[in-house]
Amino acid sequence: MKIKHAINWHKFLTFLIILGLMAFYNNFALLAWIYLALHGTYGLMWLIKDRLYPDQQWEKEISVAMGIFTFIVLGLYWVAPFIIISGNVTATAPLISVAIAINIIGVLLHYGSDAQKYFTLKYREGLITEGFFSRSRNPNYLGEILIYLSFALLAQHWLPFLILGGFVAGIFIPNMRKKDQSLSRYPEFDAYKANSGLLLPKLLGRSSQAADK
Repeated sequence: MKIKHAINWHKFLTFLIILGLMAFYNNFALLAWIYLALHGTYGLMWLIKDRLYPDQQWEKEISVAMGIFTFIVLGLYWVAPFIIISGNVTATAPLISVAIAINIIGVLLHYGSDAQKYFTLKYREGLITEGFFSRSRNPNYLGEILIYLSFALLAQHWLPFLILGGFVAGIFIPNMRKKDQSLSRYPEFDAYKANSGLLLPKLLGRSSQAADK
């Protein structure tokens, strides 16, 4: 099996898991529906993305045991909806508004930058330092972090923040460092690195014309 199979099953089941939690705990309050719309739709969009412009890093072959382990680890992302729905958590209108705004920005960065990378590299190899990648070398990871940050904000509990921090420290940052090592083979990389941030956009610096594979 491939890594993407475990990931895609998790994304597919997310909508059903959240809806099932709502039915099990008989919680059909506004926050539960908002969370279902945000997290459930994110999973469905991921499946659409995988069909239209799949990420090559998820095409790697793995054992069934590793696939099950990956699925279980990703299941930690279901802690936030469990807390919200089982605990009948409520949220103020300003908090909901902030979370939705962060989520929308995250979706734009995540799916937009993935699309730019896929279709650019489809027709030419090399660095991509324009568009989404002009000031951040990993706008897709930044977008994903913002998406799950919005879910943690709605849960208003320390555990989803801790889980997100674990993914960032244990998976995202090592992958970003590994990507930098790969991109360093390009002569233009040093100039690009000087004008872009590893994750957060570097707002000051000269414009550069190069990005990623």
